[in-house]
Amino acid sequence: MFHIVFDTGGAELLSKAMDMDESLDGEIICLGDDYSIGPIRDLSAETGRHSRNTWLMHIRDGEKEFNHPGYIEESDQVVLDKILQRMKDEEFDQIWIWVAPNAKDVCGYYWLISGLQDFYGRTYVISLNNLPFIGEKGNVFYPRTISEIPSREFIKAKILARPVTSAEFETDPDEWQRLASENKNLRLLEGGKKIVQHTDDYYDSALLHFLQPVFQKIPRTVQQFNLKSAEKISESFLFWRLRLLVSSGAAEQQGEMVRVFVKAADEINS
Repeated sequence: MFHIVFDTGGAELLSKAMDMDESLDGEIICLGDDYSIGPIRDLSAETGRHSRNTWLMHIRDGEKEFNHPGYIEESDQVVLDKILQRMKDEEFDQIWIWVAPNAKDVCGYYWLISGLQDFYGRTYVISLNNLPFIGEKGNVFYPRTISEIPSREFIKAKILARPVTSAEFETDPDEWQRLASENKNLRLLEGGKKIVQHTDDYYDSALLHFLQPVFQKIPRTVQQFNLKSAEKISESFLFWRLRLLVSSGAAEQQGEMVRVFVKAADEINS
């Protein structure tokens, strides 16, 4: 059995859950790319992958783990090819896709499901949308990511696994193609499985309102912005937009610190 997740923290917790319940045993695959950002047109072709890789390297300037030209080709696509081969060789193997209510997971699901049509009846999805879970302190909460779920809750969540329907295998790949054809770089979850796309500058105004006239650490700024946001946004994307706000003169940077440009702050508050 393959367990496919889109969250490294979630993968670690799922592995611990397997130690508690052997019925969950399987190979955990964590897909590394974040399809909620960047160009996604023609990713099955070399030109499409090159376009995406170039964009990713641009916004992730300085992030060495992404700073090479074969990011998709050498990770997610190769992993998917290996999964497909195993599924062909082992006729009783299954795929379980764990999807939390955030744009990264849902976009990852759309990319993945487009390549799994040959395995109808053997592909399952576990959707955590609008489902309550019990936290470490006994509180009821609705997770945005799989990594927020305690390991013991994975044992309960497995009962949610259901086969991907024939209708979903028809419509979900079409949804991926729709997203790809719109050619925008920011995708957000609007509820359920509905993904909407926006232009690169969608969060610029909100970031400027969030910044203070005093310097604050950039990583903490991004983290706090995400905590207050209704959607979990790619940190790489937010770092990139902050750099552009600095280069435009709307914000000031000093080492790892950033603040709104005083004149811009006055204009925002006026």
